[in-house]
Amino acid sequence: MDQNYDVIVIGAGNGGLAAAARVAKTGLRTLLLERHNLPGGCASSFCRGRFEFEIALHELCDFGPAEDPGDIRKLFDELDIDVGWRKIPDAFRVIGKGVDTYDASMPVGRENFINKMEEYVPGSRPSMVRFFDLCDAAEQAMAYTSSMRGKPDLKVMKRDHATFLKFAPYSVSQVLKAIRMPEKAARILSTYWCYLGTPIDSLSFLHYALMINLYIRRGAYIPTMRSHEISCALADRIESLGGEVRYHAEVERILVKDNEVYGVVVNGEEIYTKHVISNVIPDLVYGKMMDQAEVPAEALREANAQDISHSGYMIYMGLNKSPQELGIKDYSVFISTSSGDSRQDFAKMDSIATNEIQIVSCLNIALPECSPEGTTILFSTTLFAPHAWDDIQEEDYFKVKDEIANKLLQDYEKTMGISIMDSIEEIEIATPITFARYLNTPQGSIYGYATKDWNNLLPRLRMMYDTPHIQGLRFCGGHSMRSSGYNSAYLSGDLSAKFTLMDRKERGK
Repeated sequence: MDQNYDVIVIGAGNGGLAAAARVAKTGLRTLLLERHNLPGGCASSFCRGRFEFEIALHELCDFGPAEDPGDIRKLFDELDIDVGWRKIPDAFRVIGKGVDTYDASMPVGRENFINKMEEYVPGSRPSMVRFFDLCDAAEQAMAYTSSMRGKPDLKVMKRDHATFLKFAPYSVSQVLKAIRMPEKAARILSTYWCYLGTPIDSLSFLHYALMINLYIRRGAYIPTMRSHEISCALADRIESLGGEVRYHAEVERILVKDNEVYGVVVNGEEIYTKHVISNVIPDLVYGKMMDQAEVPAEALREANAQDISHSGYMIYMGLNKSPQELGIKDYSVFISTSSGDSRQDFAKMDSIATNEIQIVSCLNIALPECSPEGTTILFSTTLFAPHAWDDIQEEDYFKVKDEIANKLLQDYEKTMGISIMDSIEEIEIATPITFARYLNTPQGSIYGYATKDWNNLLPRLRMMYDTPHIQGLRFCGGHSMRSSGYNSAYLSGDLSAKFTLMDRKERGK
């Protein structure tokens, strides 16, 4: 075989799959390398007994209906990805426990959402209307910035996007205070903060506004056959376009000379290319996969300046009763033990002993046929700081992870007033150590780099137009320009592929 490719993509996670599909669609000779035996990374599933569990996906917020397609639907349509979809019935239910308690079930649709918030928090309507007006301003400004490839005309920005310029530098909490949103309404509205892994006093308002606008405007969707359906469809499409996908193919080194990529080493074999797209986080690329003499100092500084974000802890359960028998009515329930204070909840994730925050999702509410009749698939998710598991000894690992599961499930039963533990037929628990093993990320991070403060969405999007530190090396995935999340990872892969195609033209074939 001629071991020379136009583009090599490292890692078949969401970003890598999208990148390889986009490049292959242009007819270039494309190779996707994956260390695991199947594609997807977090976008996969596994079976226990008679249940097939979703590994990580809760919902996709940027898919949308055919009449109002989101960027993910548009991308999949362009790539001819055929996947079955189901819409989530509501936005979320959030239960705040602590000094101030509340229980709010929020619908999709702006007017519905605003009206329901007014029921829970009388007098919140003006600030909620203002919030969604700012969401529109954010969306319009970002569309213009993208059309100008990150270099907008300042006069146009001042003339047409003055509102955006006023709030763009500020955090979620700062803007919600500025528009005088009642505290309770702000906490309910901020429920999705954990999907980005950053509390609202550090999270960019721009980032949150763009995300929640998608959730509430179009609603959220999930694939009918778990997210592994998406991953398999993308992998199949890459091959149908003439690309090659290799599994059990861990890249040991990226070959660089004189600041230019010229290939990779896989299982001791050199494969040549001038363009690599890495779905592997820069920390590992620069620290383990390159000759240190070839790593630019500015690349190291940029990677080291960014904080590794949180990892996940998940309990996957197959129950031998139906949701109706168990009294489960909601697709997703967010449970906060700090009355919805994101900073307090985030601080609790620093320690195994203090963390009680969780999101509990019932797949059957959106997909009744996802498990055998009379059964239920339920999964609980929480987050942990990168250092939270550092002191756990190997001999205590299984005991600790079971203790956490017992604590979370007992709290869920008490909070919801139902019983589930006596109906568990299958159970599996994934910890940060599990995610580290399968994702090959530092401390098992599922978000890549923390999207906060100076390293928020806007600077990342502006920086993606900069010349790469190493010619021919681009990054995609949750650690790259669009930040974390399934949607962002797919779109980052597509963007990295398009930038690579531009690089190819500039460097010459």
